[in-house]
Amino acid sequence: MADGDVPERMQAAAFDEFGGPEVITPRILPVPQIADDEVLLKVWSAGVGVWDAAEREGKLVPEGASFPIVPGAEAAGTIAAVGGQVTNVTVGDLVYAYAHTRPKGGFYAEYAATKAEYVAKLPAGVPVEHAGTMPTDALTAMSGLNLLSLPAGAWLLIFGASGGQGHLAVQLAKRQGLKVIAVASGAEGVALVTRLGADVALDGHGEIAEVLGRIREVAPDGVDGLLAMAGGKTLDRLAEALRDGAVLAYPNGVQPAPNERPGVTVEAYEGETGPGQLQRLNELIEAGPFQVHVAEKFPLGRAAEAHRRLQTSYSGKLLLTVS
Repeated sequence: MADGDVPERMQAAAFDEFGGPEVITPRILPVPQIADDEVLLKVWSAGVGVWDAAEREGKLVPEGASFPIVPGAEAAGTIAAVGGQVTNVTVGDLVYAYAHTRPKGGFYAEYAATKAEYVAKLPAGVPVEHAGTMPTDALTAMSGLNLLSLPAGAWLLIFGASGGQGHLAVQLAKRQGLKVIAVASGAEGVALVTRLGADVALDGHGEIAEVLGRIREVAPDGVDGLLAMAGGKTLDRLAEALRDGAVLAYPNGVQPAPNERPGVTVEAYEGETGPGQLQRLNELIEAGPFQVHVAEKFPLGRAAEAHRRLQTSYSGKLLLTVS
């Protein structure tokens, strides 16, 4: 350890068996030791996502993890210690992290060990207190936009635009010069995506024929690409607005998976991370103020409650405040 201020034990939220939200309980655990290619993160805040619920249920368990398992794939905080080979960050740096492989435990803890390549300095423009819940969805949204690779000026339709990934995709798409039609949830969702710069904001709970009519008004030649953050009947109808040769992209895990349709390529994507992706994400974020919309914050000791909230509807993201 490069830093004498690190304690031997820490507060964490962990589980000893797979199951519902109630299996996550407050714990005192040893602070993880880091390898040469790892950093020790002093966690300020951690994101709470559906992937954490899947981990808790035993569906998406990181390779090498053992009970008690500390969940959490994303966080923001400061570097408390660095391994001997680490060159991209130093002790004291304010960073964010997204780590899908984390054998030493996740970020629902005061400290977490993670490979340095999964960590990036927090760019200007992101409010520090919300940054812990940004990385997974921001990187995944960027992967979706990369898959579509639309030219500036093209029309992009985002379905589920007020959700965790959707509201970040709206902002990243605008930074790439795209014209964005955001289909959001309810009046609150429409207000959010409008504030974030969507060119057209529509309520997905509205009459679908009216929504399609409005899309055809602004993009009479058809929409060039569609990012689908949710599936179902509304999405199948929205896909009618796509021009021939367009791509419908959706993150893996969307249920039901979008239907194939003639003239349209339907393709799934995963969030990818690594130094190149983190650098590109930071460049996009630094182009202007970047909002990470937090629906609700929970202290670390109420992680189980945060997981219950995951099962309800909300705009944006859920956040655990750690220190």
